[in-house]
Amino acid sequence: MGHRALVAYQRPDHLYDLRYSHWGGQNLNLLEYLTVDTPLAQGRIDAEILADSVALDAILTDFLDPCGYETLYLVDTDFDVRAHRVCWLALLDGREQGRGALVAVESRDHDCAVRRWFRATKTTLSDVVEMGGLTRRGARQYLERRLRTDQHAYLYRYGERCPESATQPAPPFDTSPESDDEEP
Repeated sequence: MGHRALVAYQRPDHLYDLRYSHWGGQNLNLLEYLTVDTPLAQGRIDAEILADSVALDAILTDFLDPCGYETLYLVDTDFDVRAHRVCWLALLDGREQGRGALVAVESRDHDCAVRRWFRATKTTLSDVVEMGGLTRRGARQYLERRLRTDQHAYLYRYGERCPESATQPAPPFDTSPESDDEEP
């Protein structure tokens, strides 16, 4: 099964090269091994490049399936590594398969707290939907709102360019100068 992670290495042209780690999504374990001297985290990241020259927004819509990945690591050109917990927003039977959210996590403890919060909130909402207390749509909207407000998450939709992304600020991990002036 694994704990899959997508590792995106920023290039000087601000595009990214993508690699895969089968166990890198577990407890942010790549943070301690991913360095300038060990760019493949001592073998924990596959040497084969999945894709090269990928724009930041295309990572989310074209590569980061929230059903299949647990963590996104962004490695900038100075080898500063930032981890983001991937949250799959599907309730009950997974009809909303491509809906995901990213939550920036700084440490294992923070990651554990985010995972616990998300699992509890999503499970509770799924139970409320199953009992008829909320529609699936209402529960999803509530979950998305709570992710944005409580966890400062960035919502995305894998597999398509999401029209609502135009109303969101730039992804929280975007370090381009244009994103510095936008409201969170």
